[in-house]
Amino acid sequence: MNATHPNPSIRNLRWLLVLAMVLAAFGLVACGSDDSSSDTGDSDATAAADTTQTSNASTVSTEAPAEIRIGYQLIPNGDLIVKGEGWLEDAFPDSNIKWVKFDSGGDVNTAIAAGSIDLGLAGSAAVANGASKDIGYKVPWIHDVIGDAESLAVTPDSGITDVEGLKGKTIAAPLASTTHYSLLTAIKNAGLQPSDVKIVDLEPDAILAAWTRGDIDGAYVWNPTLAELVKDGGKIIVSSAELAKQGALTADLAVVTNDFADQYPDAVQTWVDTQNKAVELYKSDPQAAAKVIGKELSIPPQEALAQSKGLEFLNAKEQSAPDYLGTVAAPGKLSDALQSTAEFLAELGQLEGQAQPQLFKEALAPQYVNAVTGG
Repeated sequence: MNATHPNPSIRNLRWLLVLAMVLAAFGLVACGSDDSSSDTGDSDATAAADTTQTSNASTVSTEAPAEIRIGYQLIPNGDLIVKGEGWLEDAFPDSNIKWVKFDSGGDVNTAIAAGSIDLGLAGSAAVANGASKDIGYKVPWIHDVIGDAESLAVTPDSGITDVEGLKGKTIAAPLASTTHYSLLTAIKNAGLQPSDVKIVDLEPDAILAAWTRGDIDGAYVWNPTLAELVKDGGKIIVSSAELAKQGALTADLAVVTNDFADQYPDAVQTWVDTQNKAVELYKSDPQAAAKVIGKELSIPPQEALAQSKGLEFLNAKEQSAPDYLGTVAAPGKLSDALQSTAEFLAELGQLEGQAQPQLFKEALAPQYVNAVTGG
């Protein structure tokens, strides 16, 4: 049977009808989109506001971070109390609190630069170095001002009786740490040059091993390693408390990355609150504080208490004073101490950046301690 073919004009008419229907449908969709946008009466402003809110949400969050990565050191201060008591875990039940142990502030700087941690503990010498090259962090808290807890101990058979006796001897200290800075300061104050002493870069655990083997004549280090050296007959010939009286203040400082602080300011505030709580515990009940610290260091509470007495602990109100973090309007003298440290390190060729005063002023973040006290 033959197929019946429609008239060409009819066929063309059908195509025109189909095309008209498609165009009409498209027009309805387009008009519907316009109508829904204009229903608010101020669609552009609303869209702009929504965009701004979305942008801000990506940089500042009131939500707890999924993970908080904290670099800590085995130093008998409030940081170990916060860790041992699990206060951050209580404050952030839906966050993973990751504690990462480091042996020195130089290692903390490396981890910060690599983006491996959000907060950390570093000595003032390491922080001076980090701030001098704008490593991307700020100081929201002072863990402690260092006293006798960091000292230069020499072996019983070294024959060394004073700093002048270090000439030609082998002395260990963690590179870029507060004890390294203090060792260099002591050497300079004694009229010696760093080249007069063989300074070897060793972390605390390695110092203890080298001391036991007889590889070194002494070490400038902190507790609990310092206490072990003294137990083994070590003699202290100078301490950081003595050097502080000569103008070389050192401290263990907290650092927080700019990225983390910008995105999670509430989390940083909570972290500072717990640190202040730890200091207040130490001030009100040192025995209870020492029990927690001792457990973290695997030493008896009384020994932990004795070691912690070589450090000065400041609460948020004390840290808001002009001599320390100060206020947002008037940054404290800690910035001057960091600058002086940087200048000294630069003089010895040990500074990695520039000793510009503004860098150290900008490195302070006193708003968190100010908030604790309602300032």
